[in-house]
Amino acid sequence: MLYEKIRNLREDRDMTQKEMGRILCCSQRVYSDYERGKLDIPTEILIRLADFHEVSVDYILNRTENKTPIK
Repeated sequence: MLYEKIRNLREDRDMTQKEMGRILCCSQRVYSDYERGKLDIPTEILIRLADFHEVSVDYILNRTENKTPIK
């Protein structure tokens, strides 16, 4: 799964896909498609996800295992 980490981050917060969809201003279906890698995540949404979960975009994109965003 390309975006497995956003699922893990969501589940770590005990949130549903519907709740994440509301936060990101998209439907549960669209958010589910992001998690499953069926839709590429737009840059704006990717940044919102990283900010919300307080992780780096590189972490979400599997480019690093370091969650800490660069300030």
